Amino acid sequence: MNRCLSDLCTLLDLETLEVNLFRGQSRDLGGRSVYGGQVISQALVAATRTVDEQPPHSLHAYFLRPGDMEAPIVYEVDRVRDGRSFTTRRVQAIQHGQPILSLIASFQRPETGFEHQLPMPPVPTPEQLGDQRQQRLAWLAAELARNPALPERIQYLFTREQAFEFAWIDPPNPFDPDVRAPQQGIWFRAAGQLPDDPLLHRCVLAYASDFNLAATALLPHARSWFSPDMIVASIDHALWFHRDVRVDDWLFYSMDTPTAQSVRGLSRGLIYDRDGRLVASAAQECLMRQIKPA
Repeated sequence: MNRCLSDLCTLLDLETLEVNLFRGQSRDLGGRSVYGGQVISQALVAATRTVDEQPPHSLHAYFLRPGDMEAPIVYEVDRVRDGRSFTTRRVQAIQHGQPILSLIASFQRPETGFEHQLPMPPVPTPEQLGDQRQQRLAWLAAELARNPALPERIQYLFTREQAFEFAWIDPPNPFDPDVRAPQQGIWFRAAGQLPDDPLLHRCVLAYASDFNLAATALLPHARSWFSPDMIVASIDHALWFHRDVRVDDWLFYSMDTPTAQSVRGLSRGLIYDRDGRLVASAAQECLMRQIKPA
């Protein structure tokens, strides 16, 4: 695995402070605050540390305040219920004495029953899409030529090493967005082999599930995270684990946005493995507030 993926695994190995109390660190990914997927995945790790023999099957989280990248995050776990089939945990992520995220997760003992799923849409393989890094660097170079004062944090976002590899179906230029259909598809995988730990793979998937959902809600409006007239932030996040998954093999994220209103946009996602198995589903509502005329 590359350095960033190894660092992500370290981030997810929380420090135990006391019974039901854990502490995690943060990393600067070039944004204005802690990446939401990091807080979600660390909160899920904290919850799993208090559960035996039951993998997580769903989580629901609200982002309450921006996270401070310079300060540690304390995760407090409330053991809401221990049942024979299902177990429930509530987690508060706390910084500077205030909650920045509230998450509830449900765990289930493995059982067999009826199965069905929506089929994976027909899309090119990641090998057919090829390496898209050069295209993104070309977009950055063109934007720098137009705007030499482009903030360094945005340049860092485009040039830094990442813990994941991505391959977009028809990638949009975030510096020059056009009006698009309310949907997109992206292949992704961890940038290296992860240990054979099913719980780790679910927590890493929780981390990655926050990528690009809010961006999907901006597509029909020709906006992106980098649009200077927009404030964009995640409000809540939900994730359902359907089947065992390996995040170090390619996964396809099929996303759509059924509605936007009242400065909020809703995005949904289905995550498939290479064999077309639906391994997870996600939903997220984001703030998409225009602060001045385009």
